[in-house]
Amino acid sequence: MSDAFRLFVTCPRGLEPLLAAELLALGATESKERSGGVAAVGPRELAYRACLWSRLASRVLLPLANFPLEDADGLYAGARGVDWTDLFSPDSTFSIAVAGHSPAVTHTHFAGLKVKDAIADVFRDKFGRRPDVNTDEPDIRIHVHLDRAEANLSLDLSGESLHRRGYRGATGEAPLKENLACAILLRAGWPEIAARGGALIDPMCGSGTFLIEGAWMAADIAPSLMRHRFGFEAWLDHVPALWQELKRDAQSRRDLGLKKLPPLIGRDLDARVLNFARKNALNAGLGHSIEWQAGDLLETRPVGDVPGLVVTNPPYGERMAAEGEVIKLYSLMGATLKSHFPGWRAAVLTSRPDLGPRIGLRADAIHSFFNGDLPVKLLQFGIAEAPVPEIGVPAAPAGGGEFANRLAKNRKHLGKWARRTGVSCYRVYDADLPDYALAVDVYEAAETHLHVQEYAAPKSVDPVKAEKRLREALAHLQASYEVPASRLHFKQRAIQRGASQYEKQGDQLRVFEVDEQGCKLLVNLDDYMDTGLFLDHRLMRLRLRKEAQGKRVLNLFCYTGAASVQAALGGARQTVSVDLSNTYLHWAGRNLSLNGFESDQRDRDPRPASGPWRGKARSASAQQDVHLLVRADCMAWLRDAAGDASDRYDLIFCDPPTFSNSKKLDDVFDVERDHPELIRSCASLLAPGGVLYFSTNRRKFKLDPAAIEGLRCEDITPQTLDEDFKRPPPAHRAWRITR
Repeated sequence: MSDAFRLFVTCPRGLEPLLAAELLALGATESKERSGGVAAVGPRELAYRACLWSRLASRVLLPLANFPLEDADGLYAGARGVDWTDLFSPDSTFSIAVAGHSPAVTHTHFAGLKVKDAIADVFRDKFGRRPDVNTDEPDIRIHVHLDRAEANLSLDLSGESLHRRGYRGATGEAPLKENLACAILLRAGWPEIAARGGALIDPMCGSGTFLIEGAWMAADIAPSLMRHRFGFEAWLDHVPALWQELKRDAQSRRDLGLKKLPPLIGRDLDARVLNFARKNALNAGLGHSIEWQAGDLLETRPVGDVPGLVVTNPPYGERMAAEGEVIKLYSLMGATLKSHFPGWRAAVLTSRPDLGPRIGLRADAIHSFFNGDLPVKLLQFGIAEAPVPEIGVPAAPAGGGEFANRLAKNRKHLGKWARRTGVSCYRVYDADLPDYALAVDVYEAAETHLHVQEYAAPKSVDPVKAEKRLREALAHLQASYEVPASRLHFKQRAIQRGASQYEKQGDQLRVFEVDEQGCKLLVNLDDYMDTGLFLDHRLMRLRLRKEAQGKRVLNLFCYTGAASVQAALGGARQTVSVDLSNTYLHWAGRNLSLNGFESDQRDRDPRPASGPWRGKARSASAQQDVHLLVRADCMAWLRDAAGDASDRYDLIFCDPPTFSNSKKLDDVFDVERDHPELIRSCASLLAPGGVLYFSTNRRKFKLDPAAIEGLRCEDITPQTLDEDFKRPPPAHRAWRITR
């Protein structure tokens, strides 16, 4: 064979320009970008160097034949025309990989069988025997590419894909491929930063790919030096002496390079994933070269005297919960970079380029890549130098001074009130300033948590300014309360329709126990828009507790049963809690159990085949049913219960949703339209001297006079709003109604 080799070197989509430049640096005399790879020409040494030194390649292919493809027989004939006996021995094993597509041969497995048959026949003709097929660890790999009306046959000189360096063990979520990580580091200018002594930091490092590949780059370590097998080793034209010389040179360069590594820091909140990273680094010969830190993104700080590079691939998918958590992550990441990394470079790989503005830095370069089949963008930022603060004055988040002042004022006042009254969960801020449209709730569990909801901005508000204000507010909240991002729970609250305010936002499954005046309740701050505890109804629940002694209490639209638990603690003879959601009834049962009460859940089919409930429901007045949980459509349940004159209640609490079109309902519920029937039905279930408390969170709600005709009705809204909800307009409206 001629010593001028034509190669086709494959790579992930988007890496072709970088790979073409890399091959020229490795000794190619020509390199031309193609879709999915680079066509290169160079000496034999180029093939070996590409296998050993390419940080970007997936495979190094030596083209053997190219021919028109009309049918399967044509594929066999084309493969039969290659003298395979010049390439490998009949004692070697081989495998065939088929890629691409063609209308002439639609099944890749069948195409592989045709090529295998052709190779076997060539060997039989010459030696009377054929080499064996080994699909797991073959000596020789043949690559077949079907390109519509053409077929290309190549010898795979690399063997297993070159992105598999040999150091990676177990990982968490699907990790970034090593060659894509290298492309990102190259685009971000890491080799130049490392040469100046700048550090590399990944604040969400996962299994450590950026750090390990970045260390190998900085130390001049050949990425395939650890591999034990290459596809060219059983190739009959292989020159072992040349290969061994190249390996010895790479080993010498590695030994020198490891002595001059810059600082390398990997951080992650997930200790399990961080352990994978440590093991991978140890396997890569970098056991003491990278510092691994378990910690929050927001606690990441620069190291060294020379500005370095912050590079990260923020988690998406399983490691993130709701959309709000992703938004919070990007906003706080931007605030951290801006406050603590002046003069540094930052590179963020994201599948959500729409979240780029949340970072709050202007990208000076954007590159497109593919992470597998997923299109991703690399956003690069130069972080401006910040003014030097006075000695002894801690750096504060930039901007948002008005919000910070109002937060500090509210926190001081409401903090004192909460400690004095024993309130552990309260609202500290609720859109007090029009430019910062957030609701911020403090939950004191074993640790302090902040639950932050962003109200949807009207279309008249500049979205760029809204993003900036959100970023400022989140940064000030995190700094003021000194909570890590994992305890700052962020959500976006838009105008809801149907049951959307109750739909799951994520699957974090983190439940916390909080205390409300001696009542233990469970809250989930991540997975639902609401947390399981409506803070604005605190005083109403305490009112029910004071009035419940010896009484039968009905809690309609009970949600997670907090009002029922307070009534039970007040000595209620019985509580009946009705809701359509099995999830929330189960939650209510857990809340009752947490406070030492047993409950009994009854499921009534919320959508009977016809007419009223199938079969007469067991009366809720049965004495053994001290705390009964009923799964039912409240309106239908009320109609059914109205027919039982013996089933009456001393206290009824009714706090319906403003609107619901749940698929479990036979009809849409609208509190404005349906409250007259709802109130009259509740009033019909009152025992002599009984009281109905009706409440709604609907803004601009007007009580229909027909709803209270013949009833005594008192607006008690001011008496049900605690100190943290005394802001106009009121968080809810409430009435005390008697017969």
